[in-house]
Amino acid sequence: MEPSVGEWKSVAQKVIGLIGGMSWESSAEYYRIVNERVRDRLGGLHSARCLMWSFDFAEIEALQHAGRWDDATALMIDAARRLERGGADFVVICTNTMHRMADQVQAAIGLPLLHIADPTAERIRAAGLRRVGLLGTAFTMEQDFYKGRLVQKHGLEVLVPDDADRSTVHRVIYDELVQGRIEEASRQAYRGVIARLVERGAEAVILGCTEIMLLVRPEDSPVPLYDTTAIHAEAAVELALSTR
Repeated sequence: MEPSVGEWKSVAQKVIGLIGGMSWESSAEYYRIVNERVRDRLGGLHSARCLMWSFDFAEIEALQHAGRWDDATALMIDAARRLERGGADFVVICTNTMHRMADQVQAAIGLPLLHIADPTAERIRAAGLRRVGLLGTAFTMEQDFYKGRLVQKHGLEVLVPDDADRSTVHRVIYDELVQGRIEEASRQAYRGVIARLVERGAEAVILGCTEIMLLVRPEDSPVPLYDTTAIHAEAAVELALSTR
């Protein structure tokens, strides 16, 4: 029987530590999804036990484009340690690009870090797919920290757009999506990028930037889209409610 108003029902939930603000638009989606999924699972008035450290993204973006990754790593480690001191049971980095320093963050804290690429790859493999397209920031599409994990740990074949398409995808993320702008012309441009990946053999496409889900919908692609924001947030709920 559900408890009456005023009664308290103890439910075992781990505390999710969210490193957000990169950008806050996608972090708001994380917060919404984790709370909706906990309510769906537990019912009633339940919501997620979570903490969020939210960056000023202008500071992070400046470090990214200046190539000052060591300074960005120090900030990420500081954020994770703040969450650890605050009582988080595990850490979620609410962005794909900043998983560039996921290993360093994990080594600096005593909590598990739930890597965004792992639940995404697991869903793709469970669907019987192996060759995937990857959309994201230029850092995610061009550097090996993300693609390499998908290939080496999960056995996927990863296709990225050509130079011109990578430039378009990156520009839309930073000039529009992280600023809350959703442009129909950009949706059409992304449709073209996706179509060209499919022509090259992509069986699915990973939306490997947490803002892309604000722009691209399933109907914009002839193959399945794997939204890392939703997948990562849902995996965080699974871990929070698990007995592991």
